[in-house]
Amino acid sequence: MTVEHPFAQYIKTLGKGRHGSRALTKEEAEGAMSMILAGEVEPVQLGAFLMLLRVKEETAEELAGFVTAARKSFVLPESCPKIDLDWSSYAGKRRQLPWYVLSALLLAGNGISILMHGMKGGGDRVHTVDALKSLGISASSSLNDALEKVGKKGFAFLGFDVLSPKLQQIMDLRPLFGLRSPVHTIARMLNPAHASLSFQGIFHPGYLDSHQQAGKLLEENMVVFKGEGGEAERNPDLACKVRTVLGGEMKEEEWPALFAIRHVKDEEMDVSRLSKLWRGEIDDEFGKMSVIGTAAIALKAIEDLGTMEEAEAMAEEWWERRDKAGLGRFA
Repeated sequence: MTVEHPFAQYIKTLGKGRHGSRALTKEEAEGAMSMILAGEVEPVQLGAFLMLLRVKEETAEELAGFVTAARKSFVLPESCPKIDLDWSSYAGKRRQLPWYVLSALLLAGNGISILMHGMKGGGDRVHTVDALKSLGISASSSLNDALEKVGKKGFAFLGFDVLSPKLQQIMDLRPLFGLRSPVHTIARMLNPAHASLSFQGIFHPGYLDSHQQAGKLLEENMVVFKGEGGEAERNPDLACKVRTVLGGEMKEEEWPALFAIRHVKDEEMDVSRLSKLWRGEIDDEFGKMSVIGTAAIALKAIEDLGTMEEAEAMAEEWWERRDKAGLGRFA
């Protein structure tokens, strides 16, 4: 008699037919992801598991369990700097430049420490690593290196392939499946260094519920919204629904559009314009208000400001008095 593989229980739970299958509990999801990260799963099992999840879509309980397991795989130093904001960046931009990078640096320059993690780049999109490179800022070589940089400079970026090589391998399976996997969602929620606030951008509005509910299950403060191109960036041309979990309370608010007329797609996608805007060498109203608007969403949650207008006013004040020659401090 052939002994059933320990991971088979999770596949069976998800795939036992229309009437027999069910979603995983938070504990089951944590157990399944722990086995995956430990390399205790056969490739055919992993494929079946991922696609069964994709067909039914992940529940908040499953996401919370997956994230819990992933966090346990990170080895943090005994002395870890306090991080205010965990900023996930996994989509890349193809219609407008990644102005959110300047939002993060604006916040970091005013004492809000940020760990940003995301895609290693490539493809037909402009990613965070491309934007940072144009600003003279390099990606960190390890999680410890990133934490050290945050402690010294207030900002660091860590590639997903460095943060979690195993999860990156799973994400890289997308061309084989032709579909995204739960890892694309999990990555945004990782908050590997336990920052005070998790800042997440998504593309599909349907994921707002699952992100918010998973954040509550994880008992952490978080902000999630449909960002420009799927990044955590406010599009100033559109109204923006923002979901939060702050102090255990779930809320939703709508930030209004900042322009009455929509801007056209950026045809050049020239990342050198990021530093030029920061230094005041060019005037780009879309870029400027993307920076200010995105920073305002983070500020309202971090500083516990009363209104959206107060947060926008603070972000604009910080922008106007920024050190135009000061990006070198993050290099």
